Amino acid sequence: MKPFLILCCIAGTIIPYYFAAPFFLAHGVNLRLFLAELFATPISTFFAADLLLSSVIFLSWSCRESKTRNISGWWLVLLSNLLVGLSLALPLFLLKRLDARPR
Repeated sequence: MKPFLILCCIAGTIIPYYFAAPFFLAHGVNLRLFLAELFATPISTFFAADLLLSSVIFLSWSCRESKTRNISGWWLVLLSNLLVGLSLALPLFLLKRLDARPR
């Protein structure tokens, strides 16, 4: 399972940035334009709302789970979600959870 989750972390970083990099290269870190384009159409708003809600739910659960299972470094999961997204944060947390499990 560990190699699969590591591969998911790599893919979860590369694939989103493959699509986001051209925007940031062309416009820099223009959050106003980024949000305007993110919510430009009803379907993009649907995907953005779904992802934002999923991220909030995941972060709430994973924070609680990390305290319950004594998983250290949860702040890395939070940071990865903010800088990359759920596609990195979720497999990263599952990796940390796997490592924290008693053997």
